[in-house]
Amino acid sequence: MASDAAAIIAATDAVRAAGTSAPISGRDPINTPMINNWTEALGDTNPIYSDDAAARAAGHDGVVAPPAMAQVWTMRGLGGVRAEDDPLGQVTEILDQAGYSSVVATNCDSTYHRYTSPGEHVTIEAALTDVVGPKQTALGEGWFFTTKNIWKVGDEVVAEMDFRILKFRPAAKARSAEAPAPEQAAGEVISSLGSNTDDFEPAKMMRPTPTLDTLFFWDGVRAHELRIQQRADGSLQHPPVPALWKPTGETTDYVVSSGRGTVYSYVVHHAPQVPGRRVPFVIALVELDEGVRMLGELRGVDPAQVEVGYPVQVEFIDFPAGEDGDTQAWTLYAWQPAKAGEQS
Repeated sequence: MASDAAAIIAATDAVRAAGTSAPISGRDPINTPMINNWTEALGDTNPIYSDDAAARAAGHDGVVAPPAMAQVWTMRGLGGVRAEDDPLGQVTEILDQAGYSSVVATNCDSTYHRYTSPGEHVTIEAALTDVVGPKQTALGEGWFFTTKNIWKVGDEVVAEMDFRILKFRPAAKARSAEAPAPEQAAGEVISSLGSNTDDFEPAKMMRPTPTLDTLFFWDGVRAHELRIQQRADGSLQHPPVPALWKPTGETTDYVVSSGRGTVYSYVVHHAPQVPGRRVPFVIALVELDEGVRMLGELRGVDPAQVEVGYPVQVEFIDFPAGEDGDTQAWTLYAWQPAKAGEQS
């Protein structure tokens, strides 16, 4: 409605008029343990981040931090809260209150002015620079807004980032014609393998949110098919990626997996509590017979018995429509121990 849009514009104009937020210091100075963790995680082997001699040979005064770590130094941590004058938090709250509760990051543009060094203290400040909407998108009606983050050491700007996100109201999704609703009694959770499903509380569980790139996969799950994306050269890909080799709007090419494979790696989840689930449970990365790896819950097994190489098969779990009538029946996939004669 026009009145809603006018209210959003007025509220966000006030945020923008307030200007840049007060600077906030990172809780720790730049330090080599964090640099080492970051470079190892990303596979960045540039020696100027770890070897003093190499850094000096490159013209630095010693080891430096990767410029892209600017945001790392000012992260709040698990228990941190946004400052009241933080524009990202303010605009998010405005759009949440207006019903635009879903979010997706669209892009960020970064500028790095110089390398930083261990021992330096970094601060961050931010400003709202742009608000555009309402716009109709494939995800639903939404608003785009951009904030500029500025990182400083003292009064010197060392890095900047323009960060744009979309806050939207999810569009209503029509049920795919190829995946009819499972036939089941009201409130009943059904396993395709006939396994016990008492460990689920459907009303509390998080449901899949398909995108244009993953819709074929979730349509397959609802049809009790484990689909793997097929690239133009015939190779298989999972998780699905945008099919840039095809014209927009064409259907995704895929093969249907046998649903059999072996555990490649796994974790046993004990905490925190997951809505609608009973802990502990096993999350397994399974190498399918087709060669790709796929993540999912491994059910029907004592966690102590799981090991790398453990043979599994796919299971499809059909959940009922919500009692409020707003939630359609839906389906998840999981893994179960492979039955005798069905092992890879």
